[in-house]
Amino acid sequence: MNELPQQLVNGLLLGSMYGLVAIGYTMVYGIVQLINFAHGEIFMTGAFGALTIYLYVLPDGTSMVIALPLMLIGAIVVAVVVAVGAERFAYRPLRSAPRLAPLITAIGLSLALQQAVWAWYPKAKSSITFPQIDGGPFHIGSVTIQTGDIFLVVAAPISMAVLAYFAMKTRTGRGMQATAQDPDTAKLMGINTDRIIVMAFALGATFAAIGGVAYGLKYGEVNFKMGFLLGLKAFTAAVLGGIGNIYGAMIGGIVLGVAETLASAYISNIPGMEQFGSQSWADVWAFVLLILVLLLRPQGLLGERVADRA
Repeated sequence: MNELPQQLVNGLLLGSMYGLVAIGYTMVYGIVQLINFAHGEIFMTGAFGALTIYLYVLPDGTSMVIALPLMLIGAIVVAVVVAVGAERFAYRPLRSAPRLAPLITAIGLSLALQQAVWAWYPKAKSSITFPQIDGGPFHIGSVTIQTGDIFLVVAAPISMAVLAYFAMKTRTGRGMQATAQDPDTAKLMGINTDRIIVMAFALGATFAAIGGVAYGLKYGEVNFKMGFLLGLKAFTAAVLGGIGNIYGAMIGGIVLGVAETLASAYISNIPGMEQFGSQSWADVWAFVLLILVLLLRPQGLLGERVADRA
């Protein structure tokens, strides 16, 4: 049990990354009832946008103190452009179509983005080394925080604070809440719902880009398939927290990250269960948790119900 605090911190960090990506899923679904399965690839393109800035824009040997903010800007710009472009050219024409049509489009867009990055980065067939922050690791009592996690420790709470302020205090944020509750009435009240939807895609892409940079710093490498599985886990986090609830997405991500980390750490210690505690089984336990939550509480942990719209 001495390693429990370390495992909880590991799970909190992993869950924060899931939550940052899950916010995009839940914001878009809450407003337009669309599960954007290409959102994992938007996370991936953000990471490659940051890598592009480092490899092709900044001079060799640039300090990460200078490089990281510029990489973050590059990641956000690329992710937002991809997300807004997807909304404008792939999803908006299908807004009145049966729900299956945009869902299939999202899956196709996911594959297209993977292949586009593969073609742009031939080395992306295998993992590409991501630049790292020097220094560390850092020790707080019995807990060790790796250097690559420092960005996530800082970025996740700041991102949630900015999101809370945006949603509660700004006119656009209140417009998003109104559109999510009743888009037709919101439009009658003078809210430009098309603009609100674009903002939801852009804001979700911003958080996904931050998560993409955090992934690269945490694991030290990126590849063109990195968004697929993590996107599924982020979607799982959004469902766990209550699809349509932006704060539930982060809570769901943290619950999923902690559960996955604890399962990997402790299930192997149970006699007869050694083979089920490996890292390869961590993904399985994440989805087992989702099934249990859906069986016991289908609306998610925070109980946010999204009404069906005619």
